[in-house]
Amino acid sequence: MDLLKTVTIKNNAGMEVEIANFGATIMRLLVPNKQNTFTNVVVGLQQPQDYIKQPYINHPLYLGSTIGRFAGRISNGSFTIDDTRYKIENKDGVHLHGGVAGFDKKYWEFTEILTTKVVLKYVSSHLEEGYPGNLTVEAVFEITDENELKISYSATTDAATIVNITTHPYINLNGGGSILEHSLIINSDAHLDVDNKLLPTGKVNSSKDTQFDRQLMEIIGRNDFDGFDDTFILKNNDHAAKLISKDTGIELNVLSNQPAMVVFTPKTLAKLPFSGAYASKNYSAICFEPQNYPNAPNQSHFPNSILLPDQKYVNEIMFQFSVNM
Repeated sequence: MDLLKTVTIKNNAGMEVEIANFGATIMRLLVPNKQNTFTNVVVGLQQPQDYIKQPYINHPLYLGSTIGRFAGRISNGSFTIDDTRYKIENKDGVHLHGGVAGFDKKYWEFTEILTTKVVLKYVSSHLEEGYPGNLTVEAVFEITDENELKISYSATTDAATIVNITTHPYINLNGGGSILEHSLIINSDAHLDVDNKLLPTGKVNSSKDTQFDRQLMEIIGRNDFDGFDDTFILKNNDHAAKLISKDTGIELNVLSNQPAMVVFTPKTLAKLPFSGAYASKNYSAICFEPQNYPNAPNQSHFPNSILLPDQKYVNEIMFQFSVNM
């Protein structure tokens, strides 16, 4: 029996999103461009089956996947809730993106399929990857006739646990090549300080007059750019970033209700069966990952990441596309 399933949703303008139940993954995202055709703006593999076999399965790229229970890094290989210490999967004390078999490696259940919306569900069992509580998670992907992709993650638990769920699409508004000529603005004036393992130290750094100061619209590949794998503190809980390609005319606005956003620009990608010309250029994609602060469970002054049984976790993300002629 083939567990892998994909569903394509489409709006009246022809924008299409293909979602797989493996990892609640965005496999393909076609949006209109100024040439009056469509560009696939997310890095994906050629076939759905490529996501569940070698060589991809050994590369922790999280292509378009849903990340959880806790996105980002957690220090010490553990966290504590109510004086109980929970050991979690880690490598050299670093827990990343929910562990070796996080939400990106799970088969979710399609619970609702409509023309423009799909809903997926996953139940993460008590102590999966070390996390306490049975966590019921719902992921909603919806496209509007305004060419918006709305992503909503919600979760409830039967015991106190930590939650930080996000999406991990690799975006290139040209559908291939480099993103260095894309223009970028990030609505942030501060970023998290990290150590040599990229673990947040607890300190918040000002971004003024540094490579992290992206409050003006400029090309990504400006003189001080050497790649991002960093957490930007958002100035408000609405507009997070804007990305523009002059080649396709596609403009992307990223909106979220989260306090921070990880921005990731890998210099190179592994040699995989990509559906576009992504591996041939350096800096071929950018990830926007709206979320809580990484390492929040071990930094008491960071925003709370503990979910209680009488509460509901919600992360709302919007990728808003338009065409600038």
